[in-house]
Amino acid sequence: MSSKNINYYQRAQFTVSVPEPRLAPEDSGMEVAFAGRSNAGKSSALNVITAQKSLARTSKTPGRTQHLVFFELDEQRRLVDLPGYGYAKVPGAVQHKWQTAMSEYLSDRQSLRGLILMVDIRRLLTEFDTQMLDWCQNSQMPVHILLTKSDKLKRGPAKSALLQVRRLLEQYPNTTVQLFSSLKREGENEVRQLLNEWLEVKTEE
Repeated sequence: MSSKNINYYQRAQFTVSVPEPRLAPEDSGMEVAFAGRSNAGKSSALNVITAQKSLARTSKTPGRTQHLVFFELDEQRRLVDLPGYGYAKVPGAVQHKWQTAMSEYLSDRQSLRGLILMVDIRRLLTEFDTQMLDWCQNSQMPVHILLTKSDKLKRGPAKSALLQVRRLLEQYPNTTVQLFSSLKREGENEVRQLLNEWLEVKTEE
């Protein structure tokens, strides 16, 4: 992976945080969204991918990301941090608001090229994750799963978890999966290469 590729994602800068899609930046160009169950490691992954320590706020408190957060790479490309879902301690009304906002965004956003879905490798696919995959499959939206916190398992169990998820994904032909660790920086080049394809980023080898 060339240094130019990494430097490109270092361009990412916070643009705006909005509670609902109608307040989002103009729906033009291309963007990739990051989704996942609360505390699955979305913010940490965004920071690693962009080689920035605090682009996205990280917190040990699940449910920290409550808005659609847009990060601009250039005039035509963006990364989007979606609200974490499935955290029971968040009030029901708030959960419903988040779910509605995400549903509208995923359904209507024309510039959306793909979804990066964070799944904690120790928990694998939850009901919420499966619902997200079902929706994306019906919409023919490509999904790439990051099995986050892979450093929490030894190499053997981590590979077994990866194979288990790959078998589950046989019914989701538009979905791929990889191991990922923000702490060990495992898998960062692989996900950047995918982003290059989805966002049509040209880099020098």
